[in-house]
Parts: sequence; structure tokens; C-alpha cells
Amino acid sequence: MTTANESNLPILEVQDLHVSIDGQEILRGVNLIVRAGEVHAIMGPNGSGKSTLANTLAGRPEYTVTSGKAIYKGLDLLKMEPEARAREGMFLAFQYPVELPGVRAWQFLKAAMDAKRVHAGEEEMGAREFDQLLRSKVEEVEIDPELVRRSVNEGFSGGEKKRNEVLQMTLLEPTLALLDETDSGLDIDALRIVSDGVNRLRRPDNAAVLVTHYQRILNYITPDQVHVLVDGRIAMSGGPELAEQLEARGYEWVREETGAVVE
Repeated sequence: MTTANESNLPILEVQDLHVSIDGQEILRGVNLIVRAGEVHAIMGPNGSGKSTLANTLAGRPEYTVTSGKAIYKGLDLLKMEPEARAREGMFLAFQYPVELPGVRAWQFLKAAMDAKRVHAGEEEMGAREFDQLLRSKVEEVEIDPELVRRSVNEGFSGGEKKRNEVLQMTLLEPTLALLDETDSGLDIDALRIVSDGVNRLRRPDNAAVLVTHYQRILNYITPDQVHVLVDGRIAMSGGPELAEQLEARGYEWVREETGAVVE
């Protein structure tokens, strides 16, 4: 049987995407193809539209698509509700993970697992089976077991919130992971754990889009392609070496090379 990777089919294809927030245009024609088995890094200066791209793809309602297309696994992504995108295997790791008071982390995780399984035509996971799976994943991502018994992210440190998202991602095994500056505010140990989680997820049949402002996480996660988003457009693309150039030279040289506006 031919896999998506072998047939070189894209998991995500973004075509001339324009997005506004409160009437202000942020994305001004983004084009991007992410194929199975690939990790793409989106870099750029503050305000360039990196997080807007990730959040728009995930379906957050405050982002208004004014034109363009986004095709996910052959589906018209922009016509899908956010929960439908999640059930189809899309995962968003937030830059600032939200707290859910009163919702136990393990209950949240089991509900998410069951929703995905039911959507795929499978039965819900039994309590004992899920507990065994959760224990193994908690150990794998080096998270305090006590955290999964507490309310989601309530009272968690910044690093604990990011580790909790890696736990969610490890359990759900998404087809497309959107990581919105998941390295923000992490110390070296937490950065390593988050990066290990992303690397363990990599398979020939899935993909990830990693939004980051700095090159440091790319010391741990080697992307297949790096894209520089400037003024709402991808101004430059290249291999992992492009991230090193950005670290050394900043974003001003992108303007000089391409004529893009760097604010």
C-alpha cells in the first residue's frame, strides 16, 4: 500500500491566504505546502503573523479569513469547525496554554482520546486501558504524575504547562501538530523535554509546523524547511541553515535580500 509520504502528497496546502483581526489585515498572501514526514519551522520578527497563521489553521474564531485556501488531508480546512479539525488529527500547542479550573487533566485527556477514537469508528477506551496508557506517557514525557490529577494547567508553572501540552500531543498522536512558540519561556531542561516529545512524534505519515522566534529550539529539532514570515508573507524559505543565518544576522538582512518590510 502506498503511504502519503511515498506518494509525496501534502498533508497541508495553504494557498494565497489572507487573514484579518478586527478589520486589520495580518496575513497578506501566505503560500505553504507541508508534506507527510516533514517538520517546517516558521520564523519571523514580532508582529509578522506567525501566531496568526497557526491559530487560523486551528480555527480560532477571532481570526477572519478574507481570501485564500487551506487544504488539509484533501479536506477544505476553512469550512471545518475547530472541533472537527481536532478530530481529524490537528493539534495546536498554545504559546500561552489556558487554565481549565474544575476540569481534571486526566478526564480532559480521556475525553479527547475518546472523541478522536469515536470519530475514527473505534470504541471508547476502557478506564483501565487508558490509565495504563496515561501512566506510560507521563513517564515518557517526564511530567509529575500529580499534575494529571489536578485541574488542567491550574497553578502550573510555564514549563509544566508546556510539558502538559507535550503529554496531550504524545497521547493524541496528531497528523498535523501546530506548535505556536512552544519554546517561549522554557528553561533548558523543559526545552529538551518539549523537543524530545516533538521528535518522538515524527513519523512518515504525520507532520509538524513549528512557530518560533528564536533558533534555539532548532538545536534540538531539525526542520526540513525553514520559512521567514515578514509583513504577512513568506519572504524566504530554505533548509536548517537558514535558521542559523537568522540567528547570526537577524531579520534585517531578509529585507535587504528580498525587499520585504521588517518592522
